[in-house]
Order: sequence, then C-alpha cells, then structure tokens
Amino acid sequence: MFKVILIASGKGGTGKTSLTANVAAALAERGHKVLAIDADSGLRNLDIVLGLSDSIVFSFADVAQGMAPLERAAVAHPTYPGLHLLTAPGILPRLADSQICGLMAAAEQLGFDYVLIDGPAGLAPEIGLFAKAATQGLVVAMPDQASVRGAERMARVLEQENIIRLRMVVNRVRPGLIRHGVMGNIDDVMDLVGLPLLGVVPEDEAVIACGSSGKDLLHLKRGGAATAFRNIAQRLDGIRLPVMRL
Repeated sequence: MFKVILIASGKGGTGKTSLTANVAAALAERGHKVLAIDADSGLRNLDIVLGLSDSIVFSFADVAQGMAPLERAAVAHPTYPGLHLLTAPGILPRLADSQICGLMAAAEQLGFDYVLIDGPAGLAPEIGLFAKAATQGLVVAMPDQASVRGAERMARVLEQENIIRLRMVVNRVRPGLIRHGVMGNIDDVMDLVGLPLLGVVPEDEAVIACGSSGKDLLHLKRGGAATAFRNIAQRLDGIRLPVMRL
C-alpha cells in the first residue's frame, strides 16, 4: 500500500531530519522503494545527511510545476538502490494543493512504496501544503518541556488538516536526565502530546557524526539509534515490536 508520511516537529533541534533519513534508509534496506522529500525550503539539509549534496539538480517545486519529471529529478542513493531524494527549493514558490497531490500521484505511478516528507520545524507554509497529500503524520519530539509543547501544538494542527493516522517518536532520549527529573518520561510525553507512540530513539553521538559527514549510520553502527530507526521502519510496515528499553 502506498504511504505518504509527513514528518513534523514543533521546534528545531529534535533530530527530525536525521530520523527521516535513517528511517528512509531502513525502509529501503527492507526492500521498499522510498522517496524522501526535503520540504524545508531555504534551510534544506536532508541531502547532507544522506550524502547526496553533490547530486542535487531539481527540487520538489520543479517537479510539482512540471519543469522536470520525477524520474529525472529524484536522485538515487548509492548504497540503497530503492532510496531516492527530492530536495527543497531555495525559495518556496506559490504552489497549489493539486500540484503537490500530482507529485504524490507521480511517485505512486513510479512504484514508490513510501514517501517520507521531512517537513520544516514549526508551522511553516510547507506543513499545510504537504499535509493535504499525506496519508499519515509523524510528530517528532524530545522529552523536554519546550519540545513537548511544540509537539502538542503540531499534533493539533495536523489533526485539523485531517491526517487521520498520527503517531509520535520521542527522539534524542537521555535516560540519565529522565532519571534525575530534568526531562519528562516517555509516558508523560505521550499524555501531554496526545498521540500514540511509534518509537523511542536514544541520544547517540554517531547520529550527529554520520549526519554531518553524509556517512551511512545503519552500516557503520549496530545498536543504539541505528536499531531504533530499524524498529520504526518495521512498525511502519505493520510489524509489532516492543518499545526499545533505555
């Protein structure tokens, strides 16, 4: 079944882009054809995390406006043949909802199983634009008060956009800070945001190291965040797994 998943966060710094890149890679590792779209115009960096900065020519706006076909604009990942990237434009042009829906229709026609949309942090215009085409939403939060408040607001916005299936990932979790009461526990975050939990990802320096250099985390690291990303990919595929113990 074709799935379009909008990945959003109420504020920056939650690790949303790293999560998008690595879950997309984990889905491709499972044999799926995946299109990762950077929807953060102006501040785009999904290409950096995926190690594809030197391969980018066209943006999602070029495809939506009919300036380039998706099969030409989407850049293939060198390690995962099924994974492709479509970056954001430097400046978001005026686009109609029908143009974004047309982009998703083209992705389905090309045989993509998943489209993962790395939305901008906060309530930027791209959120409403891509929400119209999304079949699912994923809100990323850290277990601190500011992030949780932003995630709760984002969850309500996506509900108003009629995205029926909304779930949450608690990212960059530091168990020591939770034990000392500096950060809320996972149950508290779920209660405050009001969404079911899809996964928990521990803080992992390897995510930052690989993301800044475009290296493949899933092949370089076992355990930690790499396992958490693979678990999230399996849950998106409908496989029931226990939440990682931290």
